[in-house]
Amino acid sequence: MGQLTSSKSTVVPQQEASNALVGVLDPNEPLSAPIVSSYNDRIRPLLDAIDRLRELMVMEEGIQLPTIVVVGDQSSGKSSVLESLADFNTTSDPQPVLSLEFSDQVVPTDEDHISEAINEATERIAGNGKGISNNPITLVVKKKGVPDLTMVDLPGITRVPVHGQPDNIYEQTRDIIMEYITPEESIILNVLSASVDFTTCESIRMSQSVDKTGERTIAVVTKADRAPEGLLEKVTADDVNIGLGYVCVRNRIGNESYEEARMEEATLFKTHPLLSKIDKSIVGIPVLAQKLVQIQATSIARNLPEIVKKINDKLNSYVAELSRLPKHLSSVAEATTAFMQIVGLAKESLRKILIRGEFEEYPDDKKMHCSARLVDMLNKFSDELHSYAESDRTRDFLMDEIKILEETKDISLPNFLPRTAFLSILQRKVKEISGMPIEFVDKLWNYVEEVVMIVLMHHVGDYYQLQLSTRRAANNLIAKMKEKSIKWMEEVVEMEMVTDYTCNPEYISEWNKLMAQQDSFISGALDENRITSSIKLEGFGDIEVGHLKQYAHLLEQAFDLRMRMTAYWKLVLRRLVDSMALHLQLSVKNLVNKDLEFEIVNELFGSNVGGIERFMEESPSIASKRSKLNKSILKLKGCKDVVANIFDRIVAHAD
Repeated sequence: MGQLTSSKSTVVPQQEASNALVGVLDPNEPLSAPIVSSYNDRIRPLLDAIDRLRELMVMEEGIQLPTIVVVGDQSSGKSSVLESLADFNTTSDPQPVLSLEFSDQVVPTDEDHISEAINEATERIAGNGKGISNNPITLVVKKKGVPDLTMVDLPGITRVPVHGQPDNIYEQTRDIIMEYITPEESIILNVLSASVDFTTCESIRMSQSVDKTGERTIAVVTKADRAPEGLLEKVTADDVNIGLGYVCVRNRIGNESYEEARMEEATLFKTHPLLSKIDKSIVGIPVLAQKLVQIQATSIARNLPEIVKKINDKLNSYVAELSRLPKHLSSVAEATTAFMQIVGLAKESLRKILIRGEFEEYPDDKKMHCSARLVDMLNKFSDELHSYAESDRTRDFLMDEIKILEETKDISLPNFLPRTAFLSILQRKVKEISGMPIEFVDKLWNYVEEVVMIVLMHHVGDYYQLQLSTRRAANNLIAKMKEKSIKWMEEVVEMEMVTDYTCNPEYISEWNKLMAQQDSFISGALDENRITSSIKLEGFGDIEVGHLKQYAHLLEQAFDLRMRMTAYWKLVLRRLVDSMALHLQLSVKNLVNKDLEFEIVNELFGSNVGGIERFMEESPSIASKRSKLNKSILKLKGCKDVVANIFDRIVAHAD
């Protein structure tokens, strides 16, 4: 593919694509060739602007520039048209200055070796096969007497791959062509052979798919001398909506010079019995060159205001985006100040969501409504403890107590409840639920760690080294606090197993309430005439009592022991939950107010080398983003200056 600017043309490598070259005008030298007679001082500033914007690579920022895109089926004569437009040998002026630019390389060349140079560059980019690549080769040409055009020469369309080409060569070619002809700024130069049916031409089908009205499509009919029959009717009927019109041309034949070819072309359209009937305003390479210059200038004039707007919009967007990036730190003082501010902001955020229950910073993220979520976790913990403890309240009622009483009996007064029996049952019950508080502590600190990390990364994520240090510090601190909480909870559980004590009056009150049912329960359980085998006991439900008659001598003690344990166990479970809540509040408060900052400072300034200097280093992603934004801003500022200067020239010329 070849792109032709006022100082450049670009070729997308294709092993069998034509290496067509279009000459360009040196803006520093006067115009002389007749084919650029429409070129004047009004057009020049517009072309200068687009040329300069292209040199600044504004298209890399997603801003399209007016470009003539050349499409055509293979063997349509596309290369001959482009070579004729270049017309390297029409003047006796000094030889043009030529060079190729590709893959960040600049290779000087000359007219005699340009095809060879392009072939070599194509092989280096697209390989030795017959595939295609959309990486461009730019041909820089400076010479008098040729039209100032910007053109993109696309690979010829082929449906059947030749030896060495990939099976999907058509799809590859189609995708490249569609990429270039789709933008509204593109002018489509459709090269058609006079011998084909225009309505079935593949290049026409493609251009119509993106330009249905044909308002940005011009057609060049090649090989008019080989298929003159019916050509007049084809170009006048316009069955395929070519909005910018047709131009019929004769291709250069054999070793004809460019000057000879133009003379033969003029004679052909003047004397041929069929071709001479075609209007002279649509025949010949000079007419084509003039039309293209005018069409390109009109397109530039039409699109330039929108291009200016897009440049300004992009520039403003990039400047705003750059301002939102963290300030680039260039001194220890700046880094220290920024560090203190970041830690202070992070601590305040954590105070809000973990201590004060405020969540305006994360209104829609319920996970970050921490006070509410911690209460939910504590309530669920309490429910799980009570559910586990009450799962067997009626099964084998009093049998555990009876067995314990039988094993703890000693020489003592009758009906005296041994304390060892109560402690034995208490220890068994505490042991059964001992793993639940430990699991809860682990879940609790995992949640706190997740919240702390989210807040910290929100505040420090833009600074790569601080991010790493902060993450390590938070992980280490919370791991230590989790371990401390687990040890503390293990001690709490162990304390509950060691002794039975409470000063809570609810214990006596609950025990008395339950014991008020003792006489009726025991008499009912021992009643030989009882019709049903169960007794309803308040706080327990229906109790099967058939198995209790043989233990009549222990029923009073067993019932008393069960009711004491029932009343006391409620307080034990509540105490586990309450103490966990208090421990959590204190631990979180210490974490936020002092421990976290100390841990981060120690991590950043402690044993590690570098300290605050490491903090100045941006994350690779931020550094890359800042560099890209600065380059784009610099580029767009240059583009803005270019269009401003061009408008000044236009206004000055108008005056």
